[in-house]
Amino acid sequence: MISPFKIHISDERLAAIRSKVEAYDWSQLADVGGWSAGVGVRDLKRLVAYWLDSYDWREVEQRLNRLPNFKTDVEGEGIHFLHAKGDGSKSPVLLLHGWPGSYLEFERLIDPLVADGHNVVVPSLPGFAFSQPITGVIGPRRAAELMHVLMTRLFPGRRYVVQGGDWGAGIASWMAYSQPDALLGFHLNMVGVLARDVVPTTPEEQDLVKRRAAILDWETGYNHEQETRPQTLGVALADSPVGAAGWILEKFGKWADLGTTADGSPDVWSKFSEDELLTNIMLYLAPSSVVTSTWIYHGKRLEGSQTFPEGTRIEVPMGVAAFPDPVFLPPPRSLAEKTYNVAHWSEMPKGGHFAALEQPDLMLADLQAFIARVEGGRP
Repeated sequence: MISPFKIHISDERLAAIRSKVEAYDWSQLADVGGWSAGVGVRDLKRLVAYWLDSYDWREVEQRLNRLPNFKTDVEGEGIHFLHAKGDGSKSPVLLLHGWPGSYLEFERLIDPLVADGHNVVVPSLPGFAFSQPITGVIGPRRAAELMHVLMTRLFPGRRYVVQGGDWGAGIASWMAYSQPDALLGFHLNMVGVLARDVVPTTPEEQDLVKRRAAILDWETGYNHEQETRPQTLGVALADSPVGAAGWILEKFGKWADLGTTADGSPDVWSKFSEDELLTNIMLYLAPSSVVTSTWIYHGKRLEGSQTFPEGTRIEVPMGVAAFPDPVFLPPPRSLAEKTYNVAHWSEMPKGGHFAALEQPDLMLADLQAFIARVEGGRP
């Protein structure tokens, strides 16, 4: 059963969050300076000051409720999604976010895709935002199964297109692996899942792997913690809204394609507004999904779904928008082609990890070009 869904966070929940934000003891937060050892304290203080003085969740809630929100049970899991209905002349499109993003990353893509004739579906991933309750740990491979069930429920018998970044990219890749006949094509702005036996062979591939490993050594401590000990981390995140805000803000500062300030810190405010960042953070805090959203990392470890089995070849047409993500460096096309049938590849001039949010026009144009290619039978 699919039901319209209205967002409403209780006054009690909002008051509890606010009281903890107000009570945060900044004197305990020593500052090594800038963003050199994690989130910049000055930027976090600016965000929290705006949170207390200017941010209005009720106003945001009204805006979010003007979007076409729905909820359904998919094999025992409560899944929230947007479903914006086009005239159906084009393939359905599924847009998948990651962590620490949300379904709102795609907000500016929805109307243009609907105008093109697509039905557009934008879920909250299991355990994220309003996709609760979930029954337990869900990894990307299991999430791929749930997303396929959702799409077949909405569009029985129709092939569809998937776009994803971050976890959305991994889930889309597993959908192409598990349900190749259901997908017309899939479009990624992050290529992370390859066959287990793929090795870099060209100098370009080897250089990329070496450079990326050096960056990830500094930038993926969060991944190891959420992959192996999400329960312990969750104890802290569940009790400290400011702590959760710092945990999330750091990723926007380090992963987006940003300039730097005089001290070398990322210029967060050149790309993101306080309202934009806080609404994303509140989608973790207000519905109490800040803990369960980390479980997908643990699920990846339990599933072993960070790679495909040896010898895997994905034949579903794949499109890649290779944005200059400063942390998760896009691979050379040749490396992706060792696993995938790459039908479309674009080197994007700007935009980072949150591509649909940072550069919606570029993302939209590339996705439209890919869809035109696969719908035209020219993969």
